[in-house]
Amino acid sequence: MTKRRTKKTNASPLVQREWLRRVEAEYRSAAIAHHVTHWLMQIGASPDLVRAGLRVVGDEIAHAELSHRAFVAAGGAGGPALARETLELRRTPNEPLEHDVARAAADVFCLGETVAVPLFKQLRDGCTVPAARRVLDRVLRDEVRHRDFGWTLLGWMLEELPMRTALLALITRELPRYFRRMRNAYGATPAREELDDADRAWGLMPGASYARVLERTVARDWAPRFARLGIDAQSAWALSESL
Repeated sequence: MTKRRTKKTNASPLVQREWLRRVEAEYRSAAIAHHVTHWLMQIGASPDLVRAGLRVVGDEIAHAELSHRAFVAAGGAGGPALARETLELRRTPNEPLEHDVARAAADVFCLGETVAVPLFKQLRDGCTVPAARRVLDRVLRDEVRHRDFGWTLLGWMLEELPMRTALLALITRELPRYFRRMRNAYGATPAREELDDADRAWGLMPGASYARVLERTVARDWAPRFARLGIDAQSAWALSESL
């Protein structure tokens, strides 16, 4: 097999750091999706859900590979330093495994993958560098499926498992904390710095844009989707401001 050569293009250190961060994030997402899928097998989830989870794993690995090509094209060398303890999910002592599966479904997929769709769309809209654009085209297409996997999984758990009441209480209790972490994470993104047109062409955007997408996602996606499951996301979002 002939190894693909990646043409290098001059890019700022900020672009290189951001694409290296994305390599790390995509690889971590693959590991977490794999862990969730293993848990699904342990709780006896349907084969369709298991296969969907495995497809997410493959997608995320592909995203990491493509992101690394963009990083190299930007003039980067080497790879991310991945802490092994961040590549797994922790069990909550003395609680059923189903509780941790519900936590992961809500936090990783219903929140993370749902907001990823409008975020990557906005990143792609200003991206013109081919090496970066190829990544964002693929990621945006896949994130829609990953978002849907999360809502399907959480819906299945609340409809089919006998512990619906306990799971609803769990997600309602945990959701403000998840929202608080998302506020903190997007406020601290490396792309928060001032960007010039060349940086934007590489698929970066300022932190204020991340925050605006986050706010819009509450009303457009999270509130109505959680409401259909019997969960008040608007109240959880409001509560997260005080945490």
